[in-house]
Amino acid sequence: MKTILKTLSIFLFIFIFSSESVISENKIVYKKKTKYPVLDSIKKNREKAIEKREKVTREIVEKNKDIKKSSDDSVMELSTDLKDVFPPVAVKNFKTVFHFKPVAQFYTSTCWSFSATSFFESEIYRIHKEKIKLSEMWTVYHEILAKAERFIKERGYSSFSGGGETNGVNRIWKKYGIVPLKAYTGLIGNNNRHDHIPVMKEISGYLDYIKKENLWDVKENIAHIKLILNKHLGVPPTSFAYKGKTYNSIDFLKKVVKLNMDDYCSVMSTKYFPFYTKQEFKVQDNWWHNKDYINLPLDVWYKIISNSIKNGYSLVIGGDVSEPGKVGISDISFIPSFDIPEKYINQDSREFRIYNKTTTDDHGIHIVGYKKISGKEWFLIKDSGRSARLGKFKGYYFFREDFIKLKMLTFSVHKDMLKNILPKIK
Repeated sequence: MKTILKTLSIFLFIFIFSSESVISENKIVYKKKTKYPVLDSIKKNREKAIEKREKVTREIVEKNKDIKKSSDDSVMELSTDLKDVFPPVAVKNFKTVFHFKPVAQFYTSTCWSFSATSFFESEIYRIHKEKIKLSEMWTVYHEILAKAERFIKERGYSSFSGGGETNGVNRIWKKYGIVPLKAYTGLIGNNNRHDHIPVMKEISGYLDYIKKENLWDVKENIAHIKLILNKHLGVPPTSFAYKGKTYNSIDFLKKVVKLNMDDYCSVMSTKYFPFYTKQEFKVQDNWWHNKDYINLPLDVWYKIISNSIKNGYSLVIGGDVSEPGKVGISDISFIPSFDIPEKYINQDSREFRIYNKTTTDDHGIHIVGYKKISGKEWFLIKDSGRSARLGKFKGYYFFREDFIKLKMLTFSVHKDMLKNILPKIK
C-alpha cells in the first residue's frame, strides 16, 4: 500500500511540474483587419444608390432654381392703361401743406413711423411755424422694445414684426418723447440706408429661443433685446444739443415740438361695427389692440379727409396699395373700370373687399396736397415706399378720390377736423 501511495505521489508531482512548465503568457499582436467582401459589396452598392439619389436631387434643385430665376426675371404683374385718367401733371400743381422732402424707408417695415413722423412735422409747422426734422428711428426703436415686451409677457401670444399703426407714434412719444433726426438716425457707421432684416431676424430668433426653452424673464429678455437693437441701430441718446441748448427727449417734446399727442383722432369706416362708436381696428399691426378708432360712414369719413387737406390740415392715412390701379412708374393711383366702375364704389363694395381680404392694411402714407381736375379730387401723397421712386416725382403719388374711398382703411387728423363729429361719438 505504501509503495502504491509513494508511486502516486511521485506521479502527481511529475504531472504538476510538467503542466506548469508548458504554460506561457499570451502576448498582444497586431494583424490586418479581416475583410468581408460580401458586406463591403453591399455597402458599396448602398453608397452608390445614395449618391445617385443625391445627384438626381441636386439636378432637380438646380433646375428649379433656374426656372424660378427665369420666372422672377420675367414676372408679369397686373396693371392698367391710363385711358381717360387725367391726373395733375406735376407736384407743383397741387395746393400743399408744409412738409419735408420725401425720405425712403428702404429695407424696413416702418412706413407707419415715416408717415406719422412726417405728419407731425407738418403739424408743428401748421401750429408753431417751426421746421423741425424729427427722427423716425427713435420711435421705431422704442416700438420694437414695447412689442417685444408684450410678446414676452403674453408668452408668445402677441404679434412681433416690423409693422405698426401710425397712432402708435402718439403712444411712444407720450412715454418716451421724441428727438430731432440729427440726434438719432438709426444708422451705424457709414450706412445711409436702412436695412432691418438683420436686426429683426436676430430679435425674432432670440424670442423663438426663449419661447421654446420657456426662459421668460421680462427684465433679462428686454436687456438682451436692447443689446441687439443698440448693435444694429445705435444707442438712443439720453440728452442732445438743439440750437444751443441741451434737452432730453421728454423736454424736447414739451418745450420744442409742443404738440399735444391727445389732440389727434384715428378714424376708420367699416360696417363691422356700429357707426359713431369707438372700436378696435382689427389688424395684426394694431398689436396693442387700441380701441380708440372712431368708426364713421364712408361719406362722412371721406368728407373729413377732403375738408381737412383743403383747409390746410394734412392727414396720415393707411390702407391697401397692392392694386393694378397703383402705377408707380406714372406716380398715380386710381380704380380702373375693370375693377369696379366708380359709380358703384360705396360702403358695401368697400366692405366686401375688407371682408374677403382684397383690401388689407398694407401701408402708411401722408396726404400733403389737394387738386381738383374735371370734377375729380386728387390728393398728393408723400410716400416712403419703394414704388414711389419709380416715376418722375420721387417719393410722391397722386391718389384719385376713388382709390381713397375704396382702398384706404384709416386716417389720423387733428381733432379740429372732427369738432362736429366728436359730440356724437358714443
